[in-house]
Amino acid sequence: MEQDGQPVPQLLGTPEFSPRPQQMMGFMDALTTVFRDKYSTFSGRASRSEYWWSYLGIAVISMALQIIGIVGGIALGTLNESLGLLFALVAFASLFALLIPTLSVNVRRLHDTGKSGWMLLILLIPCIGFILWLVWMIEDGHAHANAYGPVPTNLME
Repeated sequence: MEQDGQPVPQLLGTPEFSPRPQQMMGFMDALTTVFRDKYSTFSGRASRSEYWWSYLGIAVISMALQIIGIVGGIALGTLNESLGLLFALVAFASLFALLIPTLSVNVRRLHDTGKSGWMLLILLIPCIGFILWLVWMIEDGHAHANAYGPVPTNLME
């Protein structure tokens, strides 16, 4: 900031303001960021658009895996019971590959709102925990750098 050509000193203790991202992260950018760039990255911050687009992608992928597991397991189970069971187990075990990126994007989203990733454990509290978690995920992130990093840019790195 400058005033009449002279820089205005920033007061101590006030965070440097950086506006929230002007553009929303798209669906494919969010999936690319979550699955390729930050698969198991629990540090940093995730914007709302990155979180919700990746949440949608993870939900669609997990539903597809479940349908493939059930239908494939039943279809192959009519030919050979052990083959059908093996196919269903492989399809459902692949759901665990989605667990790490799901947790990491949740933690980074909590960091964007200024909360510790350990606050994700609030989901263990029935009903109230889910409501609080949902409010935190919907809440706008801090418009300034916080203890977890700078404001997310929503640009592919």
